[in-house]
Amino acid sequence: MKVYVLYENPAWLPPLVRELDQAELPYELWFINEGHFDLRQAPPDGVYLNRISPSSHTRDHLSSVGHAWELLAWLEGHGRRVVNGSRAFSLEISKVRQYEALRQAGIAVPHTIAVAGGHPALKRAARAMPTPFITKHNRGGKGLGVRLFRNGNEFDRYVDSADFSPPVDGITLLQEYVESAEPYITRVEIVNGEFLYALRSNTSRGFELCPADGCQPAENVDPQSVFSLREGFDDPVIEQYIRFMEGNGIDLAGIEFIEDQGGNKLTYDVNGTTNYSPAVEQATGVNGMKTVVQLLARELKAPPVSVSKGLAGESKRLSVESAPQIR
Repeated sequence: MKVYVLYENPAWLPPLVRELDQAELPYELWFINEGHFDLRQAPPDGVYLNRISPSSHTRDHLSSVGHAWELLAWLEGHGRRVVNGSRAFSLEISKVRQYEALRQAGIAVPHTIAVAGGHPALKRAARAMPTPFITKHNRGGKGLGVRLFRNGNEFDRYVDSADFSPPVDGITLLQEYVESAEPYITRVEIVNGEFLYALRSNTSRGFELCPADGCQPAENVDPQSVFSLREGFDDPVIEQYIRFMEGNGIDLAGIEFIEDQGGNKLTYDVNGTTNYSPAVEQATGVNGMKTVVQLLARELKAPPVSVSKGLAGESKRLSVESAPQIR
């Protein structure tokens, strides 16, 4: 029995690998992009951690999301425990699905219009959206496609220009622009039903707000000027987020909200491939990735899920040594 880490971005691995080594947990790293797996055989016994990002195509890993989606079906079909499995992943790769799940959980989200199609469809949809509004990609991450428009003519010019960025899944979102008192958003980190801390992210320099060391802005901006602890954060939204995650099979996530000028919280992103801010964690003494590894260790000790019928009509379990690998 070991931990299998499904990943596509090696830059995000060092904090996780460090904690796995520190805990002396056996693990194996599976790079997920091109490759194959044999449906006639069962996956290795163990616990799987899904670290596939919806922005993988921006790193030339165009096949990662589709490959992972099918791989999760194979793993779960054989009863393997996947941390942030297929239900969580369906929300990770679609903001439309995120917003519907959040809304059903009673959590407020910004007014959003989902648009499929080319320039004429986008322009028609924009006429139904009050201004100002922002655009973003449905399969997002890294602030993909996020731009602010004050009027429809400005949006039309953008759509017709070479600056227009088509989304990888063909779905562009038009979303209300939330005026906040300060240029900050809040990110709430939760692992296995445990609230770790709330992070404040400064949006005055843009929306590429990955807190990990491996994805700091190219201009070498001091992380402490972008990310800081939101001290004393104790709000009912934390319990709402925990219930939402439990109801949607999300084991760990950083959930982001913005507060309008009236203090109302609007949630706009659920990030299951969350990375933790070293600067904030040094200040708080909290170690998010260590908490993730503690979850993996508990799952390794849990009784395995029995599967009466596999994909071919009967259960077939192999040892780790003889099990197929991602090739």
